[in-house]
Parts: sequence; structure tokens; C-alpha cells
Amino acid sequence: MMAFAGMLSRSIAQAGTIVAPDGTVGVARLDYPQRVKRIIFLFMNGGCSHIDSFDPKPALEKYDGQPLPGGEIKTERKTGALMKSPFSFKKYGQSGMEISELWPHLSTVADDICWIRSVYTDIPNHEPACLMMNTGANQAGRPSMGSWMTYGLGTENQNLPGYVVLCPDIPTTVGPPLWNNGFLPAINQGTYISDKVATGQDGGEMMEMPAAKEMASKPDKKAEPKVTVEKSFDPKKLVSFVNNPKFALTEQRRELELLKKLEGIRAQDAGADPQVDAVIKSMEIAYRMQTEAPEVFDVRKESEAVLKLYGQGSTARGALTAVRLVEKGVRMVQVYYAKGDPWDAHADIMAHKVNAKNSDQPFAAVVKDLKQRGLWKDTLVVCGSEFGRTPVREVGGNGERVRRGRDHNPFGFTMWLAGGAVKGGSIYGATDDFGFKAIDKPAHVHDIHATILYLMGIDHTKLTYRYSGRDFRLTDIHGNVMNSIIA
Repeated sequence: MMAFAGMLSRSIAQAGTIVAPDGTVGVARLDYPQRVKRIIFLFMNGGCSHIDSFDPKPALEKYDGQPLPGGEIKTERKTGALMKSPFSFKKYGQSGMEISELWPHLSTVADDICWIRSVYTDIPNHEPACLMMNTGANQAGRPSMGSWMTYGLGTENQNLPGYVVLCPDIPTTVGPPLWNNGFLPAINQGTYISDKVATGQDGGEMMEMPAAKEMASKPDKKAEPKVTVEKSFDPKKLVSFVNNPKFALTEQRRELELLKKLEGIRAQDAGADPQVDAVIKSMEIAYRMQTEAPEVFDVRKESEAVLKLYGQGSTARGALTAVRLVEKGVRMVQVYYAKGDPWDAHADIMAHKVNAKNSDQPFAAVVKDLKQRGLWKDTLVVCGSEFGRTPVREVGGNGERVRRGRDHNPFGFTMWLAGGAVKGGSIYGATDDFGFKAIDKPAHVHDIHATILYLMGIDHTKLTYRYSGRDFRLTDIHGNVMNSIIA
């Protein structure tokens, strides 16, 4: 029977069926051929500047210091004259994709990425913009994209959550509503895991080079330092809530079975309770996670070459963990950069140098690593922020002094997608000559969501849930699939 169950599990996976978060097996109701089975969402919370990263604007160089044509723009804060990018752009790959000097590693995979330069959203504040990007609504309370994914498709591994969120600390001021299940069943909520360790700030350096000091004292030494995971790192601490030091697995299984029997008796008299049912299912997942979660989170098992590929820092560790999770069948993994809004460059856009340095190598590594693990064809990588930044200087502070920063810009910014299902080395849409507003093929966040669902084999208009007297969906009553970016 065990051998038969194993063969059955493999056959149903090939047939496109799914494992629900509670471990039950069912047939996936797909509307289209499934091009993508899993998603990695790299989120630069705070607002990455597209015109300093992926959308070069020669007009900014020419008209630097002059007023933006059309008069003062209405964003969140007071702004001044046009400001050219302090970063140079070059063309990369066979596609000749122009990318900023901030992203030297990402430029090496330029031909694998589809750049959507015409994204726009509704509100220029972090909270509603983050909610829109993650839940398809400007107000808290709606289910997140990952929750919709697991609701519609389940997961491919019953021993792990279908939706995982990684960040050293709570990202933005919104926090859990960004991965909340909303009115969907509680089992579809994202599992947030903080990969913070005892040392370092904001999650610390998850990967370190212990030979760095020795090399500094011997500058002529040619050998590269060995990249190792920090000694204090313990994968069991990341998922400590699934470990039960008091009872063995067999005893825990007896507890769960007793709890289910007691709930069954209660339900016969009072009816099923969705909240209690969700708690029991969560316990089931935690029970099963004990056998697999510590293993998948233990990046110490990776080779020296893989660790070097990703580099140092919490973003590197998060990106590597995301790839390991989707390899094990997790439906969606979201990696936030850090707590708060670290990409929010109001005072000085040069702060992007630090953020990009921490993100550039890991982001490129995800693309390369998916290929070498055989996951490239049916994995979708999504990368972006809640909005972009303005082409003009921000004015503020004491005496209305001029800063070298940029304000929030919801009217036009860049996101990128990568994977075998999208056209690499291509550009979709465009902003105006100054990078302020999307003018060619404007792509609302709803369109991004509709396209992601399409690649997952789902018609975004049909994935609905009836709540409070109406049918809800991720894209609300909007959204169009961007067919021209699909490979």
C-alpha cells in the first residue's frame, strides 16, 4: 500500500492534480494549459526607482534642473525640478537591454527577463500601494495573491505550507494583511517566517566570508574567501513553532486523532466550525512540517558554488531559501527586502546603492539557479515594488531645502518577470520621456495579477469566492492578460 501510494502521488502530479493544504488530494480545475506551477515574488518594499534602474531617460540628462513640462506634479510630497539619474546605463545581452550600473549581476541575465515598463497603481502611499500589489485592493481585508493561488491550486507538497513569506522582520507598516487569507479559508493564509539571527542588524548577514579579515591583512593573497553560513544559524529556530520537544511524532499523531474525534462529536450537535477546522488543519501541517521543514530551510547543505552564486546578506539567504522551497513543491514564496520601507529614497537616491548591492547578486542567482535545478521552465519569478519614484527632486526639510531624493510615483514604473513562460529580453510598454507616467500599453496591477493567474492555468474572472453577498476575485472587476509577453 505504501508503494502504491507513492506511485499514485507521482502519477497525479503529472496529471495536473493537486494536494490541498490539509493534505487531501483533488483534481485541479484549470481553465488553460498550466505554463507555471510555482512563483517566487521578490519584493523591493519601499519603492525602487525605475528611472535609476531599468528605464533610462536621456531627456532627464538633457533637461536636468528644469521644470517638468506641464507644471508641478501631484504626488505625496512637494517636488522641484527635473533630476537626472546619477547612475549610468549600458546595453547588455543579445537583446541590448539597457540596465543601470546598480545592477551588474542582473545585467548578465538580461536576455532572460521580460521588463514591464508601464506598470501603474492607484494611490501614492506605501500602505494602499503595497496592499494593491499583494491583494488587488487598496484597503486591508482582501485575500493575498498567494492565498488565492493555494485556494485555487493547493500545493504540491503536503509537508510544507503552500504559501511562504520570508523577511528578517515585518515588512512595511502593513505587515500580515499583505499575506492574509482575508475571507478565504484560514488554511490559505501565508506562513510568515522571520529569518533573523542573533547577530547583525535587520536580519543580519546570513552568509559570511570568514577569511575576509585574513585577506585584508594579506592583500597579495589571491585565493577567494570561503562562503559559509553563519555559525549561529539554526534552521530549527526559523521554524521553531513546528517542533514539539515534549512528545514524539507517534504521540502527537494520537493527540491529533483524539482532537479530530472530539471535534467530530461536537460538530454533530452544533455543526461544523470553520475556525476550529482551520486550527486543526494548521496543526496537521505543523505536524507534517517537522519531517521536512528543517531540511528545506537548512541552506548549509548547499554546495560552496551555490553559496557563492547568491553571495552575502539576508536577501541572499531569502532568495536561496525561496528556490529551495519551490523545488520542494511550495506554490508561492515571497521574499521581502527588509523591515519597514527600505527602498524609500526621499532624502537621497544614492541610498539605492546599498539596497541594490544587497539585491543584485541574489536576484540574478535565482534566475541562474532555477536553470541549473531544472525549474526554469515552469517557475515564474516576479520582481518589483509597490510603485516607482518621480523624475523630479523632492523638496522638503527645514527651509524647504532641495534634496537629492525622489518622491513616490504610482503613475508609471517597472516590474520584471522571468521564467520559461515569458519572453526573455523583451520590453512591454513605456513611460513618457521623463519616466513619470505610463503612456504605451499601460499595465495596471490588476493586469499583472491576471497574467500571473493565466500562466498558472487560471482564468482570473472565474477564480471567485462568494462572501457577504457578492463574488470576489483577486482582480476585482478589472484585469487583462498581457498575452504579448507570453513565450
